[in-house]
Amino acid sequence: MVQNVKKLKLEPFDARDWRLGIVRSQFNNHITSQLQKSVLVRAKKYGLKIDMITIAEVAGAIEVPLMLQRLAASGKYQALVAISCIIRGETAHFEYVSKYVTEGILRVQLDYKIPIAFSVLTCDNEEQALARTKIGGDHLDAALHQARLLQEI
Repeated sequence: MVQNVKKLKLEPFDARDWRLGIVRSQFNNHITSQLQKSVLVRAKKYGLKIDMITIAEVAGAIEVPLMLQRLAASGKYQALVAISCIIRGETAHFEYVSKYVTEGILRVQLDYKIPIAFSVLTCDNEEQALARTKIGGDHLDAALHQARLLQEI
């Protein structure tokens, strides 16, 4: 169960001329598609139009950083979103994938100086993941506000 946590309130601003790139893994699609929906609903509040949003679907979590790198290298986007869901299994695979994906996303963000919304769920079970499918919009808030701050500095 998700505990009540005091949330930082980041208000939408006019980003209608911005481009957004989303990379979503298809593995655990019933979860990642809901995260993507949450991101797209929130994107509308910033004035982002669907024709200014690129959505790249990859097979699994491990493929996310490379596609993010490709989008970042294009120089077309003000922010990116990484969407994936890694659920713990019976082997150490969960730890390896979670670590490599997290490090890869961070590397792209730092190398290309582009904010990436980290909407990668790393959960012990499917129930935990399903309880978190609506938080993609919160991750987008953080990335868009970071992008605006970087432009201002």
